[in-house]
Amino acid sequence: MNIPFYKYQGTGNDFVLIDNRTNIFDRERRDIVAQICHRRFGIGADGFILLQNKEGYDFEMVYYNADGNESTMCGNGGRCIVQFAYDLGVIGAETRFLAVDGPHDAQVKNGLVYLHMIDVLAVKDLGSQAFFLNTGSPHYVKQVEQIEQYPIFEQGKSIRYSEAFKPGGTNVNFMEMQDKTLFVRTYERGVEDETYSCGTGVTAAAIAASKMGATVPVAVKTLGGDLQVSFTQAEENKYTDIYLIGPAKRVFEGQIEVSF
Repeated sequence: MNIPFYKYQGTGNDFVLIDNRTNIFDRERRDIVAQICHRRFGIGADGFILLQNKEGYDFEMVYYNADGNESTMCGNGGRCIVQFAYDLGVIGAETRFLAVDGPHDAQVKNGLVYLHMIDVLAVKDLGSQAFFLNTGSPHYVKQVEQIEQYPIFEQGKSIRYSEAFKPGGTNVNFMEMQDKTLFVRTYERGVEDETYSCGTGVTAAAIAASKMGATVPVAVKTLGGDLQVSFTQAEENKYTDIYLIGPAKRVFEGQIEVSF
């Protein structure tokens, strides 16, 4: 069976997307998802996303990590599926959709996608300029120096699998303020490597950086491009009106043969 697919990237974080409103893809076939995401034997992607019908919403976002497992919220994936729905004509410039962590509003304007993230209800200060918070996915964030030379893979893998974050593990982010821009690098669980960008990670890092004096909105640099995070600090450790802002681009489209 040949299934149309689309490849999108949001600041280098890349995804295979399928319009599954007619249920052409069996969402239980995690093995096929992993094959599609494989960078040697498949299309290659950091994640896989289904656009589904959902009563009461414009659509539902079903997100899988590259390992084939359904996962927690992906911010860049959220921006990409909004742009995808816009490109398909499913939505106009504004939308409300459902993801694994709940409803999200978003707007497409001036070549950017403005994605409303969930509220952050707690930021745990771990000491030594490190924090833990959930922005739809769990994130460890640590401030470092000379981030360009920092051993992201080695340190990220060590923290991701550490006892403190078992059983599910955590995503791991390292950040450094360079002039007025926050440089963020992320080791993503499910990908098990550094990615060019991580939307929920950038959001977590921006909030953590604000606790250390960064000005809101926070301009963020990733390996894959520039993002912006705006939010309101409602209480000492509660953050609302969180928006992840940046581009999402279609890379190519095609068909893949799948056997169910």
